[in-house]
Amino acid sequence: MASSKEYLNFIMDQLSELENVTYRPMMGEYIIYYKGRIVGGIYDDRFLIKAVKSAVKMMPDAQKELPYKGAKEMLLVDNVEDKVFLRELFDGIYAELPPLRKK
Repeated sequence: MASSKEYLNFIMDQLSELENVTYRPMMGEYIIYYKGRIVGGIYDDRFLIKAVKSAVKMMPDAQKELPYKGAKEMLLVDNVEDKVFLRELFDGIYAELPPLRKK
């Protein structure tokens, strides 16, 4: 099942207080970038982020889910209504996200 453009728009609106948040469509889903690094994505209308240590610390009760078969587990962000939390989450995990590889 592909993610809806409406859910993407909702998440992007919730992240609107952050600068440099972008997305890229990928096979019916959306990869979310923050300052040029992959934070996570929207998969089947679920907002999932990489399970880096700081994210696990900030969301200790978060469910681990697979974005798609064969992928690494990611954390389900279920507190998408709280813009302040999302801003703190993105800022908190940024340093642990690997920079994109140049092609």
